[in-house]
Amino acid sequence: METTGNFHPRSFAVVGAGPVGCIVAAFLAKGGYDVTLCDVVPELVKPALDPGIIIEGAENLQQTVSRICTSVDDLADYLPDVIFIAVKANVLPLIASAVESFYKDGMYVVSWQNGIDTALELSRTLGRKPIMRAVVNYGCMLSKPCRIHIPFHHPPHYIQELHLESKNATVTIAETLSTCGLATHCTDQIVSMVWRKTIMNASMNPVCAVTGMTTSQAMNDPIIFQIIDALIKECVNVTRANEISLGWDFYSYAMEYMKKSGNHKPSMLVDIEKKRRTEIDFMNGKFVEYGERTGIDTPYNKTFRALVKALEP
Repeated sequence: METTGNFHPRSFAVVGAGPVGCIVAAFLAKGGYDVTLCDVVPELVKPALDPGIIIEGAENLQQTVSRICTSVDDLADYLPDVIFIAVKANVLPLIASAVESFYKDGMYVVSWQNGIDTALELSRTLGRKPIMRAVVNYGCMLSKPCRIHIPFHHPPHYIQELHLESKNATVTIAETLSTCGLATHCTDQIVSMVWRKTIMNASMNPVCAVTGMTTSQAMNDPIIFQIIDALIKECVNVTRANEISLGWDFYSYAMEYMKKSGNHKPSMLVDIEKKRRTEIDFMNGKFVEYGERTGIDTPYNKTFRALVKALEP
């Protein structure tokens, strides 16, 4: 097994130049690391070199990265020590296949994403040993390429390996992120954390996507709030039926967290506005899937999965 002492990551790649990816890229670059920002849309990555990634709001930072590229295949030229995956979950099979072509032992891939089972999706191609899953606790919006507004940042973030042999590498990556300004803790409860966060996303994001409301507008509309409330309770029932721990106070925690999320558009609403595919299958779709496994009916999740898919291109 590796020890923390002999894994010294110096080069990182971030796949996905959306707000989530730009943030981790900027903080790693600020920490003095070699960072490659990758996205298939050239216009999204070009500003990362000049004037740099600009972050405003709960965090304020302007930072350039080492280089940019427009294909995951290009990362074979740099062989980063760690790759952060910050793209929509629906493209994970393609990303994993591209990484497989240059993957070497000792390289790690972090699912820095929303949704359930994203790390498992990567492990189907790359195996479990190099894969880690993180839960990120900031809200963010892309106002223009490489310019991000963060309405809230609630550290720490959390990370866990899929295979015990990678535990010490996980510790090192968490320490690296923390040193760069993204306080990150190792955990052995990442499944619970993923489901806790996805319940909130699955209860808020599709409602905003369908209604066009911001998070604050949805939470403060008494009629729309009833739908959010029903989604949370349905998701909780599915989670507990699958024996995934949420804690006795999850409902009150979720409500408090969502009330503090700010007046911003969730990414799913932005995707619908920009006529892009969403992550609905890895959010509400997963609650439908896991509900079927345990005999729990999920009418609210089925409805919003169908409505969002009807709005997708």
